Amino acid sequence: MNTKIHDHIFSHENELKKLLGELVAIPSVMGKSSDNAPFGDEPKNALLHMEKVCREMGFEVTNYENAVLCVDYSRNGAPIELGILAHLDVVPAEGAGWKTDPFELVEKDGVLYGRGVIDDKGPAVAALYALKCIKELEIPLKTGVRLIFGTNEENGSEDLEIYKKHDKFPKNVFTPDGSFPVINIEKGMIRGCFIRNLSERGNIMSMGGGTVINAVPDGASATLQSISREALLEEISRDISDASGVEFTVEQDPDDDRFIDVSAVGKAAHASTPDGGKNALTALVSLINRLFERGKLPLSDCRQRDTLREIEKLFPFGETDGGSLGLKCSDESGALTCVFSKFTMTRRSAVGQFDIRFPTCVTLSEVKEKCRKAFSEHGFEFETTLEDEPHVVPENSDFVKKLLSVYEEIEGERGHCVAIGGGTYVHNIEGGVAFGAERGDTDYHMHGDNEFVTTSELLRDSVLFAEVIVKLCS
Repeated sequence: MNTKIHDHIFSHENELKKLLGELVAIPSVMGKSSDNAPFGDEPKNALLHMEKVCREMGFEVTNYENAVLCVDYSRNGAPIELGILAHLDVVPAEGAGWKTDPFELVEKDGVLYGRGVIDDKGPAVAALYALKCIKELEIPLKTGVRLIFGTNEENGSEDLEIYKKHDKFPKNVFTPDGSFPVINIEKGMIRGCFIRNLSERGNIMSMGGGTVINAVPDGASATLQSISREALLEEISRDISDASGVEFTVEQDPDDDRFIDVSAVGKAAHASTPDGGKNALTALVSLINRLFERGKLPLSDCRQRDTLREIEKLFPFGETDGGSLGLKCSDESGALTCVFSKFTMTRRSAVGQFDIRFPTCVTLSEVKEKCRKAFSEHGFEFETTLEDEPHVVPENSDFVKKLLSVYEEIEGERGHCVAIGGGTYVHNIEGGVAFGAERGDTDYHMHGDNEFVTTSELLRDSVLFAEVIVKLCS
């Protein structure tokens, strides 16, 4: 370790935290697009603030359409071959469990709280202060460095499409938008929907569940008619859906006793790790199917019954490997995962959405064709809404090996490559990998209430990034 780098960065702790606090105070959630703010005013405001700070530090700065900021450092006109990509946009902070103001940086016992401190404003600031350290210590570099700050990672990374209209990515790019040591494999992804038109008759007045497509739904509900509360409770008590870990509640409509509401509460989980969740939606589908089978929910039209029966065949409760769609497979990058995540059914139509993450042993076209065949055989129209091939960077590449060597030197533990089911900011950048910023099994509450990072980790991130710049650019 270069002690000068370590000491310089740690001596700027207060400056680093001040800038992070200023960025956290800008609620840079995607908003309404306008001519000079493609992703809303607040993401633009965060970008402009970072632009102002970087100019004051003496860096060469380029703003592309208030969507992406490039901060360059190159001695004597050397070519820029390293890019560090971070984002300044954040997800909303609407949860009721925040113990502090999510848009105010709060430090307690060496822990920093606030929306974006780990995803991704904290790492962005750490990268900036790493580059500032290199500049102020006048460490000689043979090639240049570019910091790329974006504003739309949380909602599709359209900012990178704007960047590509104006410029090319450097030869090597890493993003601190994942975890250490190095994420070099990201599974492919398909998101899609399936549809079936119904008649305007049926005893299910409405049914639905799930709020986002990339998560195991922890809630689902249905409004039924022509069934008694007692019959419904009796069926639930049999645990006929085998939905262990899912709780059902039943309420009679206070205004019209012909209708009864049944709700299921399960456990949410990210779509890339669905084994940790309990799918309330598939549990409710199973329950209602048993009601039909036992005659407790009479048929006024068979189309609703047939639809739920076919859905259960495709997405049985407890299955997360896509086996019923004919998709089950795995390799060194992990197993395929499949989540039935959103659903809406009325007397007129049924519309479902799902999220699939697939390993490197299959292709996008293979998975898509199997989905098309399965949904067609079960009577549904099918279309995809997102398609991505797996992203793979060889672990024996010179870039990856240098990142791991720096990690081992600074962190004092073995560096290794990781494959994940989620996608990072570099998923569609050739040769790009994730390097930071989460460590080990720590739950930093990313995207949740009380998001945090320790001050020590943030400073160590900055040291790591500075050492990487030296390793790759000297």
